[in-house]
Amino acid sequence: MRICHVITRLILGGAQENTILTCEGLHARGHEVTLITGPALGPEGELMGRAKSGRYGVVVLDDLRREICPLRDGRAYRSLQRELGRLRPDIVHTHSSKAGILGRLAAARRRSAAARRRPPSPPARMKIVHTIHGLPFHPYQSWWRNRLYVALERRAARHSDALVSVCDAMTAQALAAGVGQPQQYTTIYSGVEVQAFLDRPVEADEFRRSLKLPDDAILVTQVSRLAELKGHEYILAAAGQIADRRVHFCLVGDGRLRGQIEGRIARRGLSHCFRLTGLLPVHCIPAVMHASDVVIHCSLREGLARAIPQAMLAGKPVVSFDIDGAREVVNEQTGILLPPCDAAGLKIAIETLAASPALREKLGAAGRLRCRTMFDHNRMVGQIEKLYQQLL
Repeated sequence: MRICHVITRLILGGAQENTILTCEGLHARGHEVTLITGPALGPEGELMGRAKSGRYGVVVLDDLRREICPLRDGRAYRSLQRELGRLRPDIVHTHSSKAGILGRLAAARRRSAAARRRPPSPPARMKIVHTIHGLPFHPYQSWWRNRLYVALERRAARHSDALVSVCDAMTAQALAAGVGQPQQYTTIYSGVEVQAFLDRPVEADEFRRSLKLPDDAILVTQVSRLAELKGHEYILAAAGQIADRRVHFCLVGDGRLRGQIEGRIARRGLSHCFRLTGLLPVHCIPAVMHASDVVIHCSLREGLARAIPQAMLAGKPVVSFDIDGAREVVNEQTGILLPPCDAAGLKIAIETLAASPALREKLGAAGRLRCRTMFDHNRMVGQIEKLYQQLL
């Protein structure tokens, strides 16, 4: 098959890692794969180097940006049409909000034009797929933005032959907003490189030493961008109330809120128990997970955070706010699920896990067993390939 994936930007992030693994897997299975992306801008790091070393096609469109800009978005839409006309793919598979809307509309326009020709040209059979990694509309932004995004997603869904959700929660929320029809949806969990997380790497001990922790430290880690809605304020609020001096926190990631977060840590007198690592390469994350005793995820908006199954594969208990797809993985057997914004509950959960190595081991073992097959990236690629074959 000739397959074209489209994503807005290749920063370090869950949607981007998912897309890279999908492109690599499909290419390895003998398909002709091209990835169209915008420039990897921003402080969150990039995966462009890995994409360009993947031996499949990579096309960078400078006008394909995350920010809304009608003039630039119009140019990106026309560029996408030109590239799809040149590539003539069997499958166009879009990811993220901006690329998902522009890419699907451009593909639909191409397909419609091809179908009007006599005889129809090959792009007339082209199928359009979109993955929902996280919905662009949510309760934490203005009503007019939500109304705009819902309208755009509804329109784009009408041109989609299939909609892939990274968790059942995304399907339920999209359908509740009138986006698409039930028969369009398939849940395919976002795959990770499972084997890299199963065995403890020697780098895990090196990572702990680099943090200069006390020998008896209980390390509580969150891996996420330092950005809005990632819940860092609740971590700080909980940390300020924890009496156990063994508990230390590690925030892995970067973003435009780093200065604010560091300032809050200093003002609250918590500098002694917080470590901020900044950006770390993807290949370092298994070591981070194994070096941690507890992994938390306090985001208020997430499809299904990759850090959760990654932590579980490393045998670590997870504490997460009950948002979006978290409950499809975190339960009483694998971790602790809390109401969103519950800083008091977060404090209790961390103290409970810090006090009981046996509980940490029990929850971690159950999480590993649950995620080992569920999040295997080879399984994900196989499910996506099968979906394409069914559509064609």
